[in-house]
Amino acid sequence: MSGGEDRPRGRGRKLPIAPQSGGPDEADGLNGLPPAAETEPPADVELEDEAKARDEEALAAEEALADAETAVEAAAPELSVKEVPSWRLILTLALAGAMAGLAIVLVFGWAEPQIEAHRAAALRAAILEVLAGPERYETLFVVDGALTTALPAGVDSTGLDRIYAGYALDGRRMGFAIAGGKPGYQDIVGLIFGYDAESDELLGMKVLESKETPGLGDKIEKDSAFVSSFRGVVPLIEGVKAGAGTGSEHEVDMITGATISSRTVIEIINERMESIGPMIESFTAQPPVAAEAGG
Repeated sequence: MSGGEDRPRGRGRKLPIAPQSGGPDEADGLNGLPPAAETEPPADVELEDEAKARDEEALAAEEALADAETAVEAAAPELSVKEVPSWRLILTLALAGAMAGLAIVLVFGWAEPQIEAHRAAALRAAILEVLAGPERYETLFVVDGALTTALPAGVDSTGLDRIYAGYALDGRRMGFAIAGGKPGYQDIVGLIFGYDAESDELLGMKVLESKETPGLGDKIEKDSAFVSSFRGVVPLIEGVKAGAGTGSEHEVDMITGATISSRTVIEIINERMESIGPMIESFTAQPPVAAEAGG
């Protein structure tokens, strides 16, 4: 092994590195990375450019809007807002209220006579019906618990209770028409009935006002059998269920399904006869007095 000591060891020797073509820019390939691309602008520069563009667009839109508003203001007439005095508002409301009130008064004044004429015609027809067609009738007022055709001086007939006496052509008194009313099942029931004081019998009954249930309670005016059952009955009247009567001259069959409405009709007649009956007896003791036709 004599020659081995003079030979230098190969562990510490450096190998020569061949130069690479392309210059120092290609040195990145030594680390396995691709060569650097062309230099790009930084990202914050692009953001600034976009923001600037947006600001320019917003400014342009604001300028266009301002130009449009200016054009509208130039085309429209100049308006000035003035404060309206409170007295003018009050005066306007007062005038409007006065005109509305005047219109109501005028309409009421025009309609009231027609309404009253219609009521009078309906009442006249009902009186003639329940008294079986008298030649004439007269109005009797209740004054101091008695019936009279002539009111005392200074007495106003408005609000006075009244009935109607019917007369035949020969002057014979045919009977009295008596009106009355009271609450029924739904609302006030108003009616008129004829009464013959000589026979002490009813001559007929007619409903003048009713808002009872359609198909049930309204039968007190539409059921001909019920209406006609009051002819010849003697007050005070007793209401009985249909088919349960005894044949008494005081009985009237009530309407099935409309018992309350039927009973209301009977109660109206009985209450009026209790209050007016004694006055009629006193009045019939006097001889008939001539009166103008129509009451």
